[in-house]
Amino acid sequence: MKNRTDISSTKDLLQLHAVLLFIQIVFGGFHVFGKYVLYYLHPLTLAGIRVLVATPLLLLIAWRIDRVIPSVRDFPYLALLGGLGVFVNQLLFVIGLEYTTAINAAILMPSIPVFAVALAVLGGVEKIGPMKLLGVFLAVAGALVMLNLAQFSLSEDTIFGNVLILINCISYAAFLVLQKPLLKRLPPLTVIAWAFLFGGTAVFLVSIPYLPVLKSATLPGAVYLGILYIVLLPTTINYALNTWAINRSSPSLVATYITLQPLAGGILAVIFLKESAGWKEVWGFLLIVAGLITVSRASRNKTKIPL
Repeated sequence: MKNRTDISSTKDLLQLHAVLLFIQIVFGGFHVFGKYVLYYLHPLTLAGIRVLVATPLLLLIAWRIDRVIPSVRDFPYLALLGGLGVFVNQLLFVIGLEYTTAINAAILMPSIPVFAVALAVLGGVEKIGPMKLLGVFLAVAGALVMLNLAQFSLSEDTIFGNVLILINCISYAAFLVLQKPLLKRLPPLTVIAWAFLFGGTAVFLVSIPYLPVLKSATLPGAVYLGILYIVLLPTTINYALNTWAINRSSPSLVATYITLQPLAGGILAVIFLKESAGWKEVWGFLLIVAGLITVSRASRNKTKIPL
């Protein structure tokens, strides 16, 4: 099955960037809501709830829209994607977030586009020229300018969590890159839904002992709202939109947009926590925008996809 992978008009390009911006704003909120929810729930309880709700939703939506069942030959690839993007990514992120600080997690996340570019080159999935490398560098630099690196903690209490978040970043980068070849044969919703079926099943099996805790626990109403936000937006909707964006552009562009998460977190802090923004946020924002524009222009060239 041939899928549309090029951006043919200004309208398509604006739609792509609007979707990528939305994804990062939602993920930025996950850092805030996730830390709050994990104060009351075990990480595996949250992980189990995410896949229990998101997996059937994605499968239902994919079937309603695509009406495609992957061939048996694609099952190992889909299982690999599920293992990287759902099992490893979700478990290590929520566990890592419990054992480190939200600041540490935010500082480590901009490493994803760096890993994605490296993996795309090593796997022959994408051509990475000097302009694209420059764009990634500018965007990562902008994200780090916005974050206070002096607040990065290397204490014994956070080392374990830091390592888990870093492994999560590598796993998620691989997940983004490895989707591209499969998207030449299968529609985006089918790819992400079946990846969730494989990866989500593994997450569910690991989380079974922790799920009864939710039923017996007395939780504040805000926790349930946080769970609803995490399950529907950063999980179900964002995963589907991310795969759609990779199909329409390149893994490096989608990964580079992750550098906007500190900006999204800063905007949320200004709105909800009444914090103020300074010049470092302005300079960081300008660097990120310059990087995204550079990567976007470079990504409009045809990528190399092995079959």
